[in-house]
This record gives sequence, structure tokens and C-alpha cells, in this order.
Amino acid sequence: MVQAIFFDLYETLITEWENNQRKSIYSIEELGIDTKVFKKAWSARREMRMNGTFSDHQTCLKDIMQSLGQPINENVINEIHQRRVEAKLVPFMEINDEIIQTLQLLKDRKIKLGLISNCTAEEVIGWDNSSLAKYFDDVIFSYRVKQAKPNAEIYLTACQRLKVSPEQALFIGDGGSNELYGASKAKLKAYQATWFQPPFISEKVTGFPRLASPMKILKIIEV
Repeated sequence: MVQAIFFDLYETLITEWENNQRKSIYSIEELGIDTKVFKKAWSARREMRMNGTFSDHQTCLKDIMQSLGQPINENVINEIHQRRVEAKLVPFMEINDEIIQTLQLLKDRKIKLGLISNCTAEEVIGWDNSSLAKYFDDVIFSYRVKQAKPNAEIYLTACQRLKVSPEQALFIGDGGSNELYGASKAKLKAYQATWFQPPFISEKVTGFPRLASPMKILKIIEV
């Protein structure tokens, strides 16, 4: 019997995309770094950003600047940080109605709800004031617990905090960061959320049942 369901956040409960475009973007032009060079340096630090090695966004930016031999301007760093914060607030401003309805129905059925998100502090600054927060019994942000998907530890930590065994829990996410494989390795039943994804993206993930809409979750727990 399913006692708990753990959700991913980005592209599962909220989305940064609309009509194949990002809802909000921000410029790093003032850093004086070629965009491709910056993206490569940013991506190379992904794990350290997710697991809290970098204490905040500004620290990561400074590390990139130092590694490239560029001078650090605190005012520029802070301005770009604020732009990123504002961009990351946008996905929280409009939550899909069916997602809210599904969460409420799951709560009505006494299913415990947890969140497991690979994220940095500025990416989830909108969580507490969002319409999602009240439905969740526990929330795990990777930067806080110093663990990140797909490592099994973060799923096991989530189960321990909700006092459920992995075998009694589901994990639902879009599949980024190999999160479905990690959940499965930790003995949770994993499902791919595809409602925000075009087929050419969702089909890159294989081996897991796909859910085309949030309400499909209710069918799972009825089995």
C-alpha cells in the first residue's frame, strides 16, 4: 500500500517553460564573460551547487570569475544574483490547477506528501509563499541536506523523515538528474511526469512508467 509520494519540483510541480520558451531569463553580460564560456563553467559546478558546497549563488559566481582570471565586482555580482532571484520566482507565481487538485485529493486520502528537489537557495525562494507549500508534510532541498539526486541517500533521508519505508513510497519526477534511476535504486517505485514536457524531451528517459497528467497519480494508488 502506498503511504507516501515524493515529488520533484522543477518541471514536475512547476515549470520554467511556456510555448517552448523560458518564462523568464536574465543577463550576465556585465560579468564580461563569453556566454558559452560561462555556461560551461556553470555546468561544471552543478554538483557543487546542488549539494551545498557553494554556500550561495554569489559564491559560485565569484569562483567562476577567479577560475577565469577575471576581476570580481561585488556590485555586479549582487545585481546578477538579484536578477536570478527574480527569474526563479516566476515559475511559482502560477501553479497548474490540476496539480493543486491532485495534491488535495492525495491529502484527502491520507497520503503523506514529500518534496525532493535538487536546488540552490535562490531557486526555491518562492516556495514558502507558493500555493504548493501547504500540501507537503516534508520538504528536502538538496543544498540544505548536502545530498543530491540521484544518490540513494537523499531518497532514504526523505523516507526516514516521513517515517515510511521506501517500498511503501512513490517518486514522481520529470527524470532530470537521473532522479528516477536513483529513486528506483533506493527501492521507491518511480514514475516519469511528462505533463510539462514535449515528447522529444520525455522520450529521452526510458524504463519508467509515464504519467501524462497529474490526475493519473490517483489511478496508481487505487491499484
